[in-house]
Amino acid sequence: MSMNSTIAAVTDRIRARSEDTRGAYLEMIGKAADAGPVRAHLTCGNQAHAYAAMGEDKETLADGRAPNIGIITAYNDMLSAHKPYEHYPDIIREVARAQGATAQVAGGVPAMCDGVTQGQVGMELSLFSRDTIALSASIGMSHNCFDAAVYMGVCDKIVPGLIMATAAYGHIPTVYIPAGPMTSGITNDEKAKVRQKFATGEISRRELMDSEMKAYHGQGTCTFYGTANSNQMLMEIMGLHLPGASFVNPGTAMRDALTREATKRALQITAAGNEYTPAGQILDEKAFVNGIVGLMATGGSTNLVLHLPAMARAAGIILDLQDFSDISDAVPLLAKVYPNGLADVNHFHAAGGLSYLIGELLDAGLLHEDVKTVAGTGLSLYTKEPKLQDGVLTFVEGDRENANDKIVRPASDPFQKTGGLKELKGNLGRGVMKVSAVKPEHHVVEAKARIFHDQHDVKTAFQNGEFTEDTVVVVRFQGPRANGMPELHSLTPTLAVLQDRGLKVALVTDGRMSGASGKVPACIHVSPEAVTGGPIAKLKDGDMVRVNATTGELEVLEEGFEDREAITVDLTANSFGLGRELFENFRRNAGPATEGACSLF
Repeated sequence: MSMNSTIAAVTDRIRARSEDTRGAYLEMIGKAADAGPVRAHLTCGNQAHAYAAMGEDKETLADGRAPNIGIITAYNDMLSAHKPYEHYPDIIREVARAQGATAQVAGGVPAMCDGVTQGQVGMELSLFSRDTIALSASIGMSHNCFDAAVYMGVCDKIVPGLIMATAAYGHIPTVYIPAGPMTSGITNDEKAKVRQKFATGEISRRELMDSEMKAYHGQGTCTFYGTANSNQMLMEIMGLHLPGASFVNPGTAMRDALTREATKRALQITAAGNEYTPAGQILDEKAFVNGIVGLMATGGSTNLVLHLPAMARAAGIILDLQDFSDISDAVPLLAKVYPNGLADVNHFHAAGGLSYLIGELLDAGLLHEDVKTVAGTGLSLYTKEPKLQDGVLTFVEGDRENANDKIVRPASDPFQKTGGLKELKGNLGRGVMKVSAVKPEHHVVEAKARIFHDQHDVKTAFQNGEFTEDTVVVVRFQGPRANGMPELHSLTPTLAVLQDRGLKVALVTDGRMSGASGKVPACIHVSPEAVTGGPIAKLKDGDMVRVNATTGELEVLEEGFEDREAITVDLTANSFGLGRELFENFRRNAGPATEGACSLF
């Protein structure tokens, strides 16, 4: 199948736009690669410090001829998704030792959970945890003792931050090792209904807590298709996971086998072997386009529209919202995973999962096959599935017949002809909406605006019975420079209740929503943000606003709107408490959401 013309054109456009920055990046990592493994150039004192605690591996390290893997881990036991990583370093060291090599934990990175901080002050640190993770991983790798690296992280900001660090050390071959999703609990749809009942006062907090504990019940990623699982899809379709690795449950023989194989693969692609594959060469414009295609085909998280430009920029590649929108128009929606459907990621994996989906997209000419991956050259390697045969891991061609067409479909018979995300723009700025979970009858909302500067005030207005007509709820001064761009996912049950009551309701914000955002139309990441004088700061209560996900419009229907003065508000309360004072420089230096809201470049 020839390459889809839109995908080819977008790729060419990104390549041309990025020519200078990508060229400078490749030159930088090329020089680092030419210097060879640096460990041998360290002084004896340098090396003694690095090897002092390594026990039986000391002599191998001091000899300096065998590859040494640097492990970057996001392990903690507060996050279910990262708890499985606790013993991975032991497995990696054991496998490396058996191959005559070594491995060391180079450093740990913070990993916070948006599920814990939703609606809380801690969420104001969430976005910038991504940049902190990039810095933390870079510090770990700065010891310059490593021929290869393995990165272990799963959730929302962790993977994007790790990719930014991976790009900074792009001359080093790098394999990402996932932890997998927890087994299925109660259905995500049932969980959402319980939350809506609590929002209306129909059930007690004890009943809500019981429901939540049944949903989030063990080790592994949350099972809905939010940002964490979108990250895992992304790492596989971009060639940084082993084929079929993303959605294997923790604590299984297959999960351990894939971790062991990932370690072997990291050693095989070092400069010491014949398959040297530096990470910076994998992270090219084709890989990022493939990632966006995967995002659209699966109805993935809106957070990746924010993170992918920052991830790409770290590798010298410049993405624009128009790239996402054009790719979305060309790519059919092939998967229905909650909140886009009732299935969770375990059901998706069982129905054929990524190997089936990648095969369909390749056959339709929607993915670049000619890419480098950690498994070898060519994305067709990722149509294979891992199998354990007599305890030995092998990769076999996946079944090209899907097991459940209510969960995943062929490109010839998709759930819808276009992808899961839509750019909206107009005299209010530019934003993005996840449309895959929004019913078509809710794609257009034209109603009076109700303005808020705090998400909690929206809930108070709801509890007071103030929403009695169609409304565009505007929550502004929520951008990266205002308060760190927190997710506003805790508004979802409230707005969903209004929608269920028959009201036309939409959310417009310069903040974020969760990657699990569902049935309420939400135009998010609106840029320029209010604190920089963006048009959203000119809105008044009662202004007629059009949010149209069909035509991509984000418009204020009031004469003279453009001539108004943008308001300012006192944001000093956002600057102190629970560590927020330490992130003032991040807020001050953050770029616009359209460019990734990054504070590092």
